Amino acid sequence: MDNRKITIKTLVKKPIQQVWELWTLPEHIVEWNNASEDWYTPSAENDLRAGGKFIYKMAARPF
Repeated sequence: MDNRKITIKTLVKKPIQQVWELWTLPEHIVEWNNASEDWYTPSAENDLRAGGKFIYKMAARPF
């Protein structure tokens, strides 16, 4: 078995509160959670409590 690791880092130059909201609130998740431009996220749910669930539904854009 291959035990090599890959580490990826990025620097986001925005206030932590703004990043947290954009990353966790469903109304923002539907704006960025897309595989490509021909896909979209019609709905998202996010429960950040211990044991909570997140559900992001992606679909191909209708033509």
